[in-house]
Amino acid sequence: MSDQSEALSDLGEHVASSMPDAVRRFEVRHNELTLYAERDSIVGLCEFLKTDTICLFETMIDLCGVDYPERGRRFEVVYHFLSMRMNQRIRIKISTDEDTPVPTLVNLHPSAEWFEREAFDMYGIRFAGHPDMRRLLTDYGFEGFPLRKDFPLTGYTEVRYDDLEKRVVHEPVSLTQEYRNFDFLSPWEGMTSVMPGDEKGRPSASGDEEGA
Repeated sequence: MSDQSEALSDLGEHVASSMPDAVRRFEVRHNELTLYAERDSIVGLCEFLKTDTICLFETMIDLCGVDYPERGRRFEVVYHFLSMRMNQRIRIKISTDEDTPVPTLVNLHPSAEWFEREAFDMYGIRFAGHPDMRRLLTDYGFEGFPLRKDFPLTGYTEVRYDDLEKRVVHEPVSLTQEYRNFDFLSPWEGMTSVMPGDEKGRPSASGDEEGA
């Protein structure tokens, strides 16, 4: 074990022993420390990480969602924090389902406001106590959550400007059948056995290679 991995392991032991009700387990892989935490304890855990003199993870780098539709708690919420004073990074993972909100970190880390709105917009993950829980990236009237793995690639609606009505209109997605015949890599037909240009490398009718 490298010195860095050993230091991260010691840090993980410190956090886990200090917050036993919040941390289920931790691991160090590729010189990165990951804590697997309880959803309802995330605020207390992050407050400890921010204020503890050994941790001092005062900067929130990122928050994102991950979708595992086969799980009962299909969503993981992944947090990344930086301790500039200790020159360390840490990752926290919690799990939740479609109906149970995650406690917000806005009061502890104001930068979480937009991160949490993005996770809501893309995955439908809700954050209890968030001051402005509305969509961030998608258009007005957007239906569904585009980064869920069961969301169709074409979406449900399309947006266009109608020059006759002089306004933006939302319409159901329609794909004209004649435009579904893609060249050579059609997902309906598969790749053709002969690609254009292959004939240049074929043996001649006599069985001799060209130019022999």
